[in-house]
Amino acid sequence: MSGQVMPCGPQEIASLFLFEKLSPEQLGRLCAEGRIERFEAGPVYAEGDPATCFYVMIEGTVVLSRRVGGDEVEVGRTSQRGVYAGAMQAYLGDRVPQTYNNSMRVTERTRFFVLPAQSFAAVMREWFPMAAHLLEGLFFGSRSTQQAIGQRERLLALGSLSAGLTHELNNPAAAAVRATAALRERVGKMRHKLAHIAQGNYSREALADLIEIQERTAERVAKAPSLSPLEASDREDELADWLEDHGIAEGWRVAPTFVQAGLDADWLEHVAATVAEDLLPGAVGWLNYTVETELLLDEIADSTTRVSHLVDAAKQYSQLDRAPYRVVDVHELLDSTLLMLSGKIGPRIRVVKEYDRSVPDVPAYPAELNQVWTNLIDNAVFAIAGTGREGTLTVRTVRQGDRLLVEFRDTGPGIPADIRSRIFDPFFTTKPVGEGTGLGLDISWRIVVDKHHGSLQVESAPGDTRFQVLLPLTAQEPDYDTATETATETGTDPAGTDAEADARTAAESVPETTEEPV
Repeated sequence: MSGQVMPCGPQEIASLFLFEKLSPEQLGRLCAEGRIERFEAGPVYAEGDPATCFYVMIEGTVVLSRRVGGDEVEVGRTSQRGVYAGAMQAYLGDRVPQTYNNSMRVTERTRFFVLPAQSFAAVMREWFPMAAHLLEGLFFGSRSTQQAIGQRERLLALGSLSAGLTHELNNPAAAAVRATAALRERVGKMRHKLAHIAQGNYSREALADLIEIQERTAERVAKAPSLSPLEASDREDELADWLEDHGIAEGWRVAPTFVQAGLDADWLEHVAATVAEDLLPGAVGWLNYTVETELLLDEIADSTTRVSHLVDAAKQYSQLDRAPYRVVDVHELLDSTLLMLSGKIGPRIRVVKEYDRSVPDVPAYPAELNQVWTNLIDNAVFAIAGTGREGTLTVRTVRQGDRLLVEFRDTGPGIPADIRSRIFDPFFTTKPVGEGTGLGLDISWRIVVDKHHGSLQVESAPGDTRFQVLLPLTAQEPDYDTATETATETGTDPAGTDAEADARTAAESVPETTEEPV
């Protein structure tokens, strides 16, 4: 918006702290190229518009705000003379987007000294060349550092995930190898037993009955019930006694296998009634090999299924062969991330899932949401591990109006109140040197707020820290990739940065909702 243009007096702008050291000639040039404008209460410029002017307030009250999701969040309010905003990065030229990084409005009649962006850039380069070079170096150096460290952090996270995935894959793979070796041995013994049976006194009818029993035994293995340790022990003793009573040597070796397959004394009585008494030991041995073979096949199937699930989880986590922006079930993303991080979570941390399965799918960039989940879960695990005790990580989803809440709650020591407003700042970390870059929460903030138009907030007390991600349920236009870009100045006075940090962590009202534990 344009205000009422008024005469510019060098003496008046010289009273502002920003210009108090300038010479009369410099003040004259500023008045010649700039102007005094008076604005009535209302907006002055809007975030995202081309940054055409640099504003220095002479008198009045100014309010700065930024868009967070679909809301305007106030990041600064002041009546201090000399505060400035607007095209503060004009001296960087077209190397950065020259747009307003916030919105400014005034609450009463307010006067500004207004300098066109091109004039501001020119006087910066001519009057303060060293300062301009230092600021350029600081800006671009910080951005390069953040990009390099961010890339390094992603590589470290990838390495950690790869190590965890390798560990998780090794267990079922090793189990399958062991089961295959044991199966080969059992099949060899079965062939030997078959040759022994063929040379024995089995009639054709007895062999047919034995083969029928073998088939029915294999079917029972697939339907074996789960027994408690006490029940299994009692049944093993029962079967061992039965086998011993029927003259079968070392029945105690066979009994555990039969119990695992779901066989009981009644089943063995049926076998004894089917075959002749002198053939019973051979029949029991034959059935033992059958049961062992079926159990080993089940173990191989379980192991390979586990490997398949891990591979599917890795594909889900990395979002291979998926559209970058699509409607997704957030629970699938959470499950794949938890599975990928299961090695890091370890046995001392109990994971509780409180999913509201009734919530609809959300439009999102799933691969980048997985990065957010990874950062938040990793921080929670680190916090719990720091206590030296067992802990609980609770992952909760619930609908709140037109948004989906995803909450990560840990039983760690909590975040001190004096640093809570800084945790989303780039490079800020509470981890020891070498263990954290301070970019995880900053990147998560950018992904959730800038790219998904949601919000990320934290509530913390000792033993109860909750990071809450709110995602809109309605589709919006896909945004540009802001997850790895560098933060730019907000265009406020130096006191405005703390206000913006506070705004990042401003807690929203979260109504109580009854969740359905899963």
